[in-house]
Amino acid sequence: MIEAIRRLPLKTYNDFIEDSRTAAAAESYLRRALESVFDLGRHIMAKGFAASPAEYKAIVATLAEYEVLTDAQGRILRPMAGYRNRMAHFYNEIGAEELYNICRNDLADIEIICDAFIDWINRHPDKIDTTL
Repeated sequence: MIEAIRRLPLKTYNDFIEDSRTAAAAESYLRRALESVFDLGRHIMAKGFAASPAEYKAIVATLAEYEVLTDAQGRILRPMAGYRNRMAHFYNEIGAEELYNICRNDLADIEIICDAFIDWINRHPDKIDTTL
């Protein structure tokens, strides 16, 4: 999803809004990227610790509690939980300019969390069931 966002016309805001489908695509890609991050976090907790936080903010708290994420990484992920919920439930409040700014400036935050998950998985192969 991150690569798909990067393929969007993000050079300028005018490029971004030239075609109204761009903002719609950005919203979809961003929401799915965030949902994927939280799904991965939920899977790590379920497979690694038999924990099953249901809500996105609870996933963040549990990941920090079990030291899958550092406190700094948790502070990056926590607002993403709220933003994903806002995207899903208050989508009419999210405008093209906001999407443009996030896609242009904040994708690295998602990559930081993905890298943290990959690092944790690589350091704890015993916690991940690979037989499936």
